[in-house]
Amino acid sequence: MASRGLAERTAVVTGGASGIGAAIATAFADAGARVTVADIDGDAAEAMAATIGGTPWRIDLSATEALEDLHLDCDILVNNAGIQRVSPIEEFDPAMFRRIITIMLEAPFLLVRAALPAMYARGHGRVINISSVHGLRASAYKSAYVAAKHGLEGMSKVTALEGGPHGVTSNCINPGYVRTPLVEGQIADQARQHGIAESDVLERVMLTESSIKRLVEPTEVASLAVWLAGPDAGMVTGASYTMDGGWSAR
Repeated sequence: MASRGLAERTAVVTGGASGIGAAIATAFADAGARVTVADIDGDAAEAMAATIGGTPWRIDLSATEALEDLHLDCDILVNNAGIQRVSPIEEFDPAMFRRIITIMLEAPFLLVRAALPAMYARGHGRVINISSVHGLRASAYKSAYVAAKHGLEGMSKVTALEGGPHGVTSNCINPGYVRTPLVEGQIADQARQHGIAESDVLERVMLTESSIKRLVEPTEVASLAVWLAGPDAGMVTGASYTMDGGWSAR
């Protein structure tokens, strides 16, 4: 039987309709939380919410003006939504660079800003930012993604310092490549940029720095998120939890 350690807690998970977000939303629901599945794909959010007994929220995180006056009442906020573009800097589309920074750094800031007042008022809150090993290390051809994740790491630490006196923790989870549609969608671009066959991308690009030669499973990320959201992690804040098979040990 799943632990009910999040009973009576409310959670918002961005990008919650697929991949890591869906795994976290499911695990939170199994642990007793009432989950809002936030996603740009409204139909997918509704389907996931129906599956876990949650609430759908169609939201476009690139439309940041709509988030500036948002008031978000939840116990747990998971900033997970993200996109990717693989391209050398000199060819990187400036509009796509700005879009990635907007969705993966500015929007999380605005959501944290919207959630903190209610968390402070109840003296309890959990902010969990789904970062990446790329929040700690860089890879070629990912200037926007790496910049956004490095920024998210810094914002998470500031949230931890400001939120601590109010009972709010803030942490990052830093997986390597996770078995998700976002990662699968990179394979062709990685093959093109590195001049190799698509069948060689996993071994020669994605897993080359990892001592454990496999992709991270979304459920593994979700299990750590559940712990960080729960009562046993009350003294854990300002941290970055790697789940990268040893990549960042180099």
